[in-house]
Amino acid sequence: MSNSTATPYVSAAMLYANTDFTKLTWFELQWVGFYLWIDNPSVATGLMSFLLHELVYFGRCIPFLIMDEIPYFHKWKLQPDKAPTRQEKWECTKHVLFSHFTIEGPAIWLFHPTAEMVGLTTWQVPLPSWSTVLPQVFLFMVFEDMFHYCAHRFLHWGPMYKNVHKIHHKYSAPFGLAAEYAHPAEVFILGLGTIAGPFLYCAITGELHIFSMYVWIFCRLLQAIDSHSGYDFPWSLRHFVPFWSGAEHHDFHHMAFVNNFSTSFRWCDYLLGTDDKYREYRAKIDAAKKTGMTRSQLAEYEKKIAEEAEKEGARAEKEVEEYTFSGKPKAVAAQ
Repeated sequence: MSNSTATPYVSAAMLYANTDFTKLTWFELQWVGFYLWIDNPSVATGLMSFLLHELVYFGRCIPFLIMDEIPYFHKWKLQPDKAPTRQEKWECTKHVLFSHFTIEGPAIWLFHPTAEMVGLTTWQVPLPSWSTVLPQVFLFMVFEDMFHYCAHRFLHWGPMYKNVHKIHHKYSAPFGLAAEYAHPAEVFILGLGTIAGPFLYCAITGELHIFSMYVWIFCRLLQAIDSHSGYDFPWSLRHFVPFWSGAEHHDFHHMAFVNNFSTSFRWCDYLLGTDDKYREYRAKIDAAKKTGMTRSQLAEYEKKIAEEAEKEGARAEKEVEEYTFSGKPKAVAAQ
């Protein structure tokens, strides 16, 4: 793999002048072909990055939108009594698209020069092997999970919640499209955790290809949408990986406002005690399943304790909103 150089104004044909195409795989040839077709590395990387984001985001959301219309799948809906209306979905879609084209889009188009500035390779071939990519993606996932946990708790601090994060909590029963339904400041703060891991890795090791970052972003988008999907299937990852968060874990956060601040893994919440109410909630349901209740009785019981958790969460949310930048309730701060 050739060394990274600043290439915004160098034609792609010149970049690949010394490349032996006979040694490239079919996919690598498509990679080269795309950069040759655009003939401007900066534009090619920006376009590829934006298209990847849009295609994966909406491509992953569509199946959940379809399932919402098919009663068969509703038995796996976590909060079946709170299905979003088509109007709510359309409003959410417009907000997300506006954010993508006015906030994330410009940032993505500036990604190529930023990437090369930190030494991340983009147009170069051959691409890294899967044995290289997968460990990198796992490290990025761990870093982002810890970053997100800290940033998410910060967003639940009174002033930040009231002025920024409250938008994302509009839906107490989340759905896939709402994964990026957020204030621009939140998009920036949490998005930083997604790109900071790869950039730090590149700064430390001196070598990282954007292909690894694309695989990571692909996985991150799937995880974000799935965790907001509102569905917990028998084949959901959390049933096979006990420390995986998933929709069932994050859905409680939206429903009860408290607990479960992480994204991919459960360990930060467990180690720092921010899943106590969630575990208590799950313990009640698990205990009820052992009492011999009928399916309808169990559903009624789950609905009851969910309503209790939601009411308690509403009180907690109100308390958070009453705090000022001084860390005191409005009534106290005004004195």
